[in-house]
Amino acid sequence: MQTDLQAELKQTRPFRSPVEELFVGLQRTAAVLEHAFETALKPSGTTSTQYNVLRILRGAGDQGLCRTEVGARMVRRVPDVTRLLDRMEEAGYIARTRGGDDRRYVTTRITPAGLQILAELDRVVLAFLDRYTDVIDAHTLPVLNEGLSALRRATDRS
Repeated sequence: MQTDLQAELKQTRPFRSPVEELFVGLQRTAAVLEHAFETALKPSGTTSTQYNVLRILRGAGDQGLCRTEVGARMVRRVPDVTRLLDRMEEAGYIARTRGGDDRRYVTTRITPAGLQILAELDRVVLAFLDRYTDVIDAHTLPVLNEGLSALRRATDRS
């Protein structure tokens, strides 16, 4: 019998294993959700990557973070954090300042304009997540989250 994923991908042959189907299913689900999320953010002119940076910097507070730390905390790694931060600084969402003794150290902080757009985006994100509230029951969510954590930990070991 064909699974939902096989039908969605128009795949006529079965997967070689349940793990392969899970892996492909995770990729497909992430891609579909990411597209839906980008579509929800599009009217604001902000991307999910920019939203992620703003969220990270709001959490860092007044002390801010260096570029490397911002990159390390991102949900999805990007190849050029500096260029991303350049664009966000041009938009007025972040500000960067050089350190005192070490001029190479640059601290990035969220600006009032960044906090304002982030507050607007928080409402968009909450509405986006509300669409999925009843899709998976409350008892399954912790099990699913633990399974995803286990997969990430296994990836860290490779």
